[in-house]
Amino acid sequence: MIIPVRCFSCGGVVAHKWEEFQRILSEGKTDAEALDEVGLKRYCCRRMYVGHLDLVHEVAPFSAARN
Repeated sequence: MIIPVRCFSCGGVVAHKWEEFQRILSEGKTDAEALDEVGLKRYCCRRMYVGHLDLVHEVAPFSAARN
């Protein structure tokens, strides 16, 4: 779905860097380079981005608003 606001492990705020991370990836940089550029240092916060699956487009056809 959407990126969580805080890291599940340490509680650090991570969601505010998601759009910048996506922009850097679209420029052709690797995940590690993009995570370094947005300033995510802890491995627990980094895994929030690397392990995230964007499923909004998968779930949207089944939303209650589409009646």
